[in-house]
Amino acid sequence: MTAHGLAATLVRMDHYSAVHLAANAARATAQSCGLSGALPERAAVLASELASNVVKHAKNGALYIQKPPDGTGVQVIAVDHGPGMADPALCMADGYTSTNSLGSGLGAVQRMASELTIRSRPGAGTLVCARLSVPGSTPVTTEPALGTLLLTAEGEQECGDGWAVQRNHDSRTFAVIDGLGHGKAASDASRTAVQAFLDAGDAPLLELLDCLHKALRRTRGAAVALLRLRPGSVEHCGVGNVRAALTTPDGTVRRMSPRPGVVGWNLPAPHVERMTAPAGSSVVAHTDGIDDAWARQPTPALLRLPAPLLAAALAHSHRLSRDDATILVSGTTRGT
Repeated sequence: MTAHGLAATLVRMDHYSAVHLAANAARATAQSCGLSGALPERAAVLASELASNVVKHAKNGALYIQKPPDGTGVQVIAVDHGPGMADPALCMADGYTSTNSLGSGLGAVQRMASELTIRSRPGAGTLVCARLSVPGSTPVTTEPALGTLLLTAEGEQECGDGWAVQRNHDSRTFAVIDGLGHGKAASDASRTAVQAFLDAGDAPLLELLDCLHKALRRTRGAAVALLRLRPGSVEHCGVGNVRAALTTPDGTVRRMSPRPGVVGWNLPAPHVERMTAPAGSSVVAHTDGIDDAWARQPTPALLRLPAPLLAAALAHSHRLSRDDATILVSGTTRGT
């Protein structure tokens, strides 16, 4: 079981001074995630290298710094809107530079990171996900990758969104939750829903939703999407404005249909949708802090991104900063 209440830190790369902000944020995040010794400083250097690359070479860039979805280490994701790299492998070679610098940026990141994923297209931009963990602590898993971002609305101190996942031998069940409104009351509702979801265990989705409805009666309520992924299929049960879709690498997006209402207040008669999930498909779920216009005409290249990079790409290009935002992307288990 996994749940997250820790929002990511967003650092916009609009000036070189943001490099220092990114380093400080990565150091603080590493410390809050329990990394000790030299690791927080290593996280700061890693973030600084990524931030410097964005400032020097890209436009409309940002870093997202957070605890990874499985809760171990710290994750730094850099995203920008171009110009992109024709040969990312060449750019990671020590000594390579397209400016008059020493050329140690991406090569240094590759050496420091426990895991590194890069995707880049000329004219479109670059996404880099670097993870730093205590040596030997990253679990080996055969599960499809999971990408998440939890972002607080501008001007707020607490995030009213949340997400959680439960695993058993043949399925994974996700909850994405949007507490009504903003601030502490919304955050309290979200945390209550997450705890009720985790306490309910591996119940059918309709029973899970009923458990959340009862728990949320003492709060202002929430919008909720529940998703259960099994080999070759996905089930969805949702109420309110949390959006979910099944995507395939060829660019197809099949949106799922939540019922209008507020869990904890006016629960409508819920229903469960079932879809076949072809091999290579992903599930995307997000609160209304992400504009769902992304689903109208996404490119196959976008939908083929690994889950952490797809989550960051959608958040970076479709974020509505006036609201809390959560996005969760999971590869499905192998289709039939």
